[in-house]
Amino acid sequence: MKDATSLQLLLVEHDPQTASLVRQTLCGHFSAATIRHCSTVAQATAVDPAGVDLVLSDMSLPDGSGLDLLDQLLKKRPDLPVVLVTGEGVLETAIEAIRRGAYDYIVKAGDYLFAIPLTVQKNLAIWRTKHENQHLAAQLTRTLQQVRIKNRQLEKAVSELERTAATDPLTCLANRRAIADAILRMFADFRRHDRDLACIMIDLDGFKQLNDTLGHQRGDDLLQCTAGVLERYCRQSDMAGRFGGDEFIVLLPETDVATARRVARRIGERYRLESARLCTDGTVNHHLTMSMGLATLRHTHPSSPEQLMAQADDALCRAKQAGKTCVMVYQNDREGRPNASPARGTPRTSAAPRRRASLSAR
Repeated sequence: MKDATSLQLLLVEHDPQTASLVRQTLCGHFSAATIRHCSTVAQATAVDPAGVDLVLSDMSLPDGSGLDLLDQLLKKRPDLPVVLVTGEGVLETAIEAIRRGAYDYIVKAGDYLFAIPLTVQKNLAIWRTKHENQHLAAQLTRTLQQVRIKNRQLEKAVSELERTAATDPLTCLANRRAIADAILRMFADFRRHDRDLACIMIDLDGFKQLNDTLGHQRGDDLLQCTAGVLERYCRQSDMAGRFGGDEFIVLLPETDVATARRVARRIGERYRLESARLCTDGTVNHHLTMSMGLATLRHTHPSSPEQLMAQADDALCRAKQAGKTCVMVYQNDREGRPNASPARGTPRTSAAPRRRASLSAR
């Protein structure tokens, strides 16, 4: 909005004498204002409203009414301040003018000329306030949009950080921390609702030999191959993770010991086939198998998530002692001492020293 010394006012008045009086009054109050005079609706609508700060128009014009002029001007510039002046002190006319978009209404009565400059100044201030409010509202809208964008970016970054913190970088499976959180949650929920939960601990047979023979890159390829096999045999509700080194773990909700054993066998067989493709020189093919230990809530009755994992880990140790390449299921003997039974016709051997399976990071 221009300052008071550079105002552009449009005066629409068909009576020359009245127009002269209004012009003198406005010039006395706005000494440096530019006042353009028109006497008809046609002349006034020919003026570019973008260069006008306020229109002061008589209600009665030779080729139409002030309301007609108001409608045409506001079509070109909806925010243009228009003040109508008339000798008709009719309230309904004033209400209609305001309803159509006029800023104000002056009645030609008494010393109305003295009220014109104040009315113009007041409505210019109203326009300025509206304009500033619109600018602030638009700025606020842009700011809120930027905040929403930043929030989405932040949420995405936090989600990515959480995913990274819970993912093993080499295999893209759940890492030990994520497995710890999951088994704590699953154990409490499934035991409360008397549902089964299976835990399979996996160790890759011959992994060290492969690393020593073909190098660590081939070892990494084998770990990634293992992850692919586990992902293909896991349901959406299951969770597979890398426990550390060449050890993996699979949690199977709503899965009894017989079903979990069949899943473990299929995983072992698929791993044997997939891993053989990595080693075509015949140096380590016969060693690329899995040893697995299995425990479940209903079958082995652990008292805590740690004990469930320890039972599966103990069964895994026994599978390694039994000649590897097999699945062993943990169970208690009659005297209450832990024992592991082979999942398929592998002869039972003497108990191997139990490894420690805990939820803390190694």
